Amino acid sequence: MFLKSNRVIETDNKITAILAHLRGDIAGIYIQKKLDKLDKELGTQDWNDFMKEIKTIFSDKTKAADAKWRIESFKQGKQNITNFMIEFETLAIKADTDKLHAIFLLKKNIQQDIIKMILGYPPITAPKTLKEWKVAITSVG
Repeated sequence: MFLKSNRVIETDNKITAILAHLRGDIAGIYIQKKLDKLDKELGTQDWNDFMKEIKTIFSDKTKAADAKWRIESFKQGKQNITNFMIEFETLAIKADTDKLHAIFLLKKNIQQDIIKMILGYPPITAPKTLKEWKVAITSVG
């Protein structure tokens, strides 16, 4: 018969307690797979390995990837320009979008009449930096 040490039992209890608090879509799927795996392995897992696995699965990297996907398809539509710009900036920060790409996305996803008006500016006053584009878009919009 296999006897567990107190340290292994404590680790198993900690892991079970953490899994019990995770619920919902992705977390629920992860929990079920993890519990099935722990049942097959008689509930033995190293605490450090478990924490590394949790941090990897539920890290901010997935949030950044979601933000990158969202900013690529985020269009102004009929949304107020100020609200759009606030949400766009938030997504750009979360997605860690570089300034040149952010300018491209603004030109692509803002109402075309606003962009045409800005592109009609004399070359000397035309916006060149991301900050200048944001100011021009907000003032025209």
